[in-house]
Amino acid sequence: METTIGFPQLNAPAPAFDAETTHGRKTLEDYKGKWLILFSHPADFTPVCTTEFIGFQSRKAEFDAMNCELLGLSIDSHHSHNAWILNVKEKFGVDLEFPIIADLNMKVASAYGMIHPGAADTSAVRATFFIDPNGILRAMVYYPMSNGRQIDEFVRLLEAMQTSDANKCATPENWRKGDRVIVPPAATVEEAKARMASGEYECKDFYFCTKEL
Repeated sequence: METTIGFPQLNAPAPAFDAETTHGRKTLEDYKGKWLILFSHPADFTPVCTTEFIGFQSRKAEFDAMNCELLGLSIDSHHSHNAWILNVKEKFGVDLEFPIIADLNMKVASAYGMIHPGAADTSAVRATFFIDPNGILRAMVYYPMSNGRQIDEFVRLLEAMQTSDANKCATPENWRKGDRVIVPPAATVEEAKARMASGEYECKDFYFCTKEL
């Protein structure tokens, strides 16, 4: 069956899906009201992918605490996924507790732009998508097939986006919880002057002010 490769866009609705997983059928609508990290891997029973899935599982409690679900995907069968999950338990002692989409027809992978012919025609690259509780695609990260992802960065990024949403602020490079945040630039000269004189903010200049939360 011919599929159309999509080009997902930030701050636009994430492509809808209805797919068979290791936890039964899942749709995008099932995750409404929660954050979702949808991540693809090239194939089951491969070493880099195994380390990544163990890495995601090791941080699952943190994602749960941030109201975020995990959902894996590869262009493998439902039976292959189940066998791999059992193998990871047997060989590494790790239970993979999140569902994995069996995307044999590449419908979901194509809708999310996970198929890059320059890398492989029938394998999904290491793509990661952050979808917010309203179904909006908020971030996406691509890695080459040869190199594994750093799950700590995904925890950090999710926490940063949630902080920005809750406080109408931005976060600087390598921001961590408890660090100062960046406030939006002042809309007027008068507001800029008042802000710099207020003592509430730490300002390097009128356009660069931070504060503690």
